[in-house]
Order: sequence, then C-alpha cells, then structure tokens
Amino acid sequence: MADEVVWVVVAGVLLLGELLTLDLILIMFAVAALVSAGLAVAGADLIVQIVAFAGVSAGLTAGLRPVARRHLTRGPLLRTGTDALVGAPAVVVERVDGADGRVRLAGEIWSARSFPEADVLEVGTAVRVLRVDGAHVIVHRGEEIPPPSG
Repeated sequence: MADEVVWVVVAGVLLLGELLTLDLILIMFAVAALVSAGLAVAGADLIVQIVAFAGVSAGLTAGLRPVARRHLTRGPLLRTGTDALVGAPAVVVERVDGADGRVRLAGEIWSARSFPEADVLEVGTAVRVLRVDGAHVIVHRGEEIPPPSG
C-alpha cells in the first residue's frame, strides 16, 4: 500500500477518535498525518514523513491546542440576565446592611445586602454589585471595588 494512503487512513482514524473524545489532541495528530500524506505524494522518504509527522504533531499540540481550548472554554462575550448585573454600579436608596436594604440598579429598585455583612451603607452611597443572590443583590462600596474583568 502506498505511503500516502496509509497516512490518510491514519488521519481518518484519528479524526474519528477526536469525534469521540473531543479533547483537541487527536485532531492535531490527524492534521500532522495529512501533512505527511502530502509529503508522501510529493515523493519524500518515509523518514522525512515520520519526522514531519512528529514535528507537526508537537508544534500543533503545543502551539494551537491551548489557543483552541481557550476559545472553546471562554464564556459568552455578551452577559445577559443577572450575570450582566455583576460589577454594575448602583446607588443606595434605602439603608443597606447585612440583612436588607434597597439600591437603584439599572433604573430599577432592588433588594440588597451589604458585603461584608457588618458594613452599613447609607442613602446616596455609590456601590457596586458583587453577585446576585436570589432576589437580592450583594453590594460593596463602589470606590473599594476594582472594575470587573472580562
């Protein structure tokens, strides 16, 4: 059997394995096998094909896989719902402590609790939303909070 056929079959098997695992490892080897098949068609020796397979596999796995995984595991670029409120500025409209209070957030009045719980935030205090807990927003003094990353 010709070298290029063997490389294409190897690439096909690796692609099938990638479909089953979705680990982004086997696809790198499959691409390397296709590169080696191209070299075989061009008339390169078997040693050159194997070295190219190893080099391309290592290069793609070390260089491309981390970038691909980062893009696949990154959250959505547009935050919606309560996720969009995290990090948003608000203003205290009714005294906020660790148990209860009210803030104006995005044009609406929300029930709020302070963080840390011992903090008491008076009317007019600028705050920032740390998280949403049910129907309450957990807030902290605005000037002490760095802007949210992301």
